Amino acid sequence: MLGNQNGNCMIKEACVGNINEALKAEKQGANRIELCENLLVGGTTPSAGTIAIAKKMLKIPIMVLIRPRGGNFIYSSDEIEVMKHDIELCKGIGVQGVVIGALNADSSINIPLLNAFVKLAKPMEITFHKAIDETKNIQTEFSKLLNSGVDRLLTSGTKETALEGKNIINELVSISNGKIKIIAAGKITNTNLPQIQSQIHADEFHGKKIVGNLSD
Repeated sequence: MLGNQNGNCMIKEACVGNINEALKAEKQGANRIELCENLLVGGTTPSAGTIAIAKKMLKIPIMVLIRPRGGNFIYSSDEIEVMKHDIELCKGIGVQGVVIGALNADSSINIPLLNAFVKLAKPMEITFHKAIDETKNIQTEFSKLLNSGVDRLLTSGTKETALEGKNIINELVSISNGKIKIIAAGKITNTNLPQIQSQIHADEFHGKKIVGNLSD
C-alpha cells in the first residue's frame, strides 16, 4: 500500500471477472478484490464455486458483487430473492463483504430495499456500487447513505472516468466526512493512478487494470 497526501494508506481494489484474474491481481499487488463475472455487461454475481475457491485461495479481502443481471438497477421481486440468497451465501462462506445497489424507477436509491440488504448482509462490509452514478442528484442520494450502514461508495462522479468526475468525487469525500469511504473508479490503471491520486482526495481506488493487465 502506498501513502496518499493525507498520510493514510492507499487501497488498490482490483475488479476481476474470474478466479484466475483474482489470483493474478493479488500477486501483482492488489489490496482487495471486487469479485464479479460478466464484466462486459458491467459485472454480475460470480458463481458459488468461484466465491468459495476465491475465499479459500486468496489472502486479501474479497468483496462480492451482488447483481443478478446486466442492465438497469431496478429489480423484480424474484430478482430480489436471488440477491438475498447470494448475500446469505457470501455471509455463510465468510467473505469480507458484498457490493450492492438498487434504484427506483425515478433513478433515486431504493432505500427500503437497501435497508433490507444491509440488515441481511451485516456484519459483512457493504459497498454501494456505481448505480449511484445513474441518479439525478448524486449529492442528495449520497446523503441518504450516510446513516444506512453502508461502509463504502464506489463512484466515478457520474462521469466516464475518475478524472472527469474528480470534482464530484472530492465533493462526496467532503460530504462524507469520514462516515463512508469513497472508492474512486472510472478507467483507473496502474499507469495513471499516480496522477489520479494527486487530484482525488480518496484513500481507495478501483479498476480492472489498477495493478496492470490481468488477462492472459
